[in-house]
Amino acid sequence: MQQAHAWNAIAVLSRTLAVAAGLAIVAFSAAAQDNTMPSGASPQSSLRPDPPRAVIELFTSQGCADCPAADALLKDYLDKENIVGLTLPVDYWDYLGWSDTLAAPRNAERQRQYAQRLGTGTVYTPQAIVNGAAEVLGSSPSEIERAISATGTALASSRVPLHFWHYGNAIIIETGSAPRDAEPKESTIWLAVVQKSVNVTIKGGENKGKTLTYYNVVRELTPVGLWNGRPATIRLARAAIMRPESEDLIVLIQEPDSGPIIGAARLGD
Repeated sequence: MQQAHAWNAIAVLSRTLAVAAGLAIVAFSAAAQDNTMPSGASPQSSLRPDPPRAVIELFTSQGCADCPAADALLKDYLDKENIVGLTLPVDYWDYLGWSDTLAAPRNAERQRQYAQRLGTGTVYTPQAIVNGAAEVLGSSPSEIERAISATGTALASSRVPLHFWHYGNAIIIETGSAPRDAEPKESTIWLAVVQKSVNVTIKGGENKGKTLTYYNVVRELTPVGLWNGRPATIRLARAAIMRPESEDLIVLIQEPDSGPIIGAARLGD
């Protein structure tokens, strides 16, 4: 299911993305909010001395014989320090004899949006999108490494500091300001709820008889705010978002129209 694909230059379009309805969110200047933790408190935090090296989004399918190698490679990257990885199962191979038990139509739609912006004109599995700015074959470590290097260089002057933590019943997301001399675009702050690992026994299709493990499977990917170049803080009700025993949280700042990812953090760091 690997199809021809090409290296593409980063392209960015402008449009405003709406904040998803139904979430109780308060966003305001970080300078105006006291986020000091009580003495002796130890909130779980994503704060790191350095930003993530890369964000890798893997579009995969249980019905694709080429995908298990990519799924295993993503796990290798997740085991490396400072890589944020997301598994986004798609459903467009379900007709081949096995319906992907983790797939969601929104994942295929996100992949199509990338294909349109990056100019590939097609989607396939296993496809990896690196830093929202380049597409590569998801089972090729050499292609992924080249994409990490190229997009890291291209986006170096656009990176936005980002970390978040949970304390009590709240999830607190804190963003920094735009780098000096940067021209910030109003960008979306995404919250991804991911299941850390899922074992699936495949009973049909190209992977029939295999039991495969998927990592950081995206269960929800929801816009929770907008970043406009200034520091901001967002508070969310933790209980409404995640089940801590099996799930983790990842936050992304992404430029408009499925553009480059300019900030990322994961709660487990």
